[in-house]
Amino acid sequence: MSKTKKRELELVVISDVHLGTYGCHAKELLVYLKSINPKKIILNGDIIDIWQFSKNYFPESHLRIITYLIKLLSKETEIYYITGNHDELMRKFAGCTVGNLRIANKVMLTLNGKKAWFFHGDVFDITMKHSKWLAKLGGKGYDFLILLNTIVNYLFEKVGIGKFSFSKKIKNHVKSAVKFISNFEETVAEIAMENKFSYVVCGHIHQPTIKTIPGKKEGQEVTYLNSGDWVENMTALEYNNKEWKLYEFEKDLKNILKSGEIKTEKKSVHQKVILDQLMKEFQISL
Repeated sequence: MSKTKKRELELVVISDVHLGTYGCHAKELLVYLKSINPKKIILNGDIIDIWQFSKNYFPESHLRIITYLIKLLSKETEIYYITGNHDELMRKFAGCTVGNLRIANKVMLTLNGKKAWFFHGDVFDITMKHSKWLAKLGGKGYDFLILLNTIVNYLFEKVGIGKFSFSKKIKNHVKSAVKFISNFEETVAEIAMENKFSYVVCGHIHQPTIKTIPGKKEGQEVTYLNSGDWVENMTALEYNNKEWKLYEFEKDLKNILKSGEIKTEKKSVHQKVILDQLMKEFQISL
């Protein structure tokens, strides 16, 4: 990451930012956005969390994400805003185009001759389809869990213990959660293959990945991609030079820490120190 050497990218996919919630890592996302120069950005749903929006909580760091995206639009960056379940009120504006901003429920692009299908993914969530009130209740519980996790990790850092994610632990070890994720990926991949897509790109389940999923017919396959989120994983998908990559913010910080690219006066540094230094480098003051 360097303000003088922005990475040139053809396409970036970001989803599940959940602006307006305590778990949103807006500062980290802003540092990431300022480190790249993409031709296109796809915001793949749940960018603003309208479900849990409160006039009492929308800090400046969250507002800066919106203002920076508007700034990118003025610089000819194309931005697709795909609606998700937490920002479903935006769906009434699907099909609207304002300058370089397009609002849609799904987007189809051709990338070097290969068809790519982008959508949030809540349409394949049974809980969303049949019990929206339960999904909203679960969303509030998830936000509380993330808030609790933030407090616990702050205390862990003070005593030198590494970070821990309650929600990741639950998702990786509760059989029903693992089965849901697997079913979601297989369903999405199967429909994509039926419609002759080479790539299918989702968000919604906060599980960042790039994987090849084989079909039922011989030689049939699709590349399934999920951009993850900016609550737990702080990840994005990047497409450049005919290749997809999964960007991981925390891994990037660790690499910077190892390389010594960021100089600090402290002998013992951790990721927060590196983040603070990067914010200074990109002239981000909040």
